[in-house]
Amino acid sequence: MAMKSQNTDAAPMMDINTTPLIDVMLVLLIMFILTIPLQNHAVKLDTPSARTPPKMPLPDENEVAVTNADRVLWNGTPVDLGALRAYLDQTQTLDPIPELRIRPDADARYEQVDKVLAVIKRANIAKMGFVGNEAYANDF
Repeated sequence: MAMKSQNTDAAPMMDINTTPLIDVMLVLLIMFILTIPLQNHAVKLDTPSARTPPKMPLPDENEVAVTNADRVLWNGTPVDLGALRAYLDQTQTLDPIPELRIRPDADARYEQVDKVLAVIKRANIAKMGFVGNEAYANDF
């Protein structure tokens, strides 16, 4: 008994034979993998010797507070805006330059805080930040 195909047409098969294409792609892939340079994961570091202690002094911090009674405090001591400018100029000559922390009271007048910020800007203070912002968390 001979098997007969169900395709009675004698038309040629139109499918592409992909086996040679896959073989060529695998050979190219292997060639590319072999040509990739090996990676060296070593990191060279110059570590200090155990005899030298690390020198990391803590930076000094100064605080300017503006109270609800329009008083300006320099590290807890009441000052006027002229004395504040003198203190700020003096801190700029220190090495390292200390960080300035500004703590306005939640009930302080905006005008007084603005005057203090103007004095700080004129003194060219670069390292400054506001502290006590948690007092304003419930206002909005």
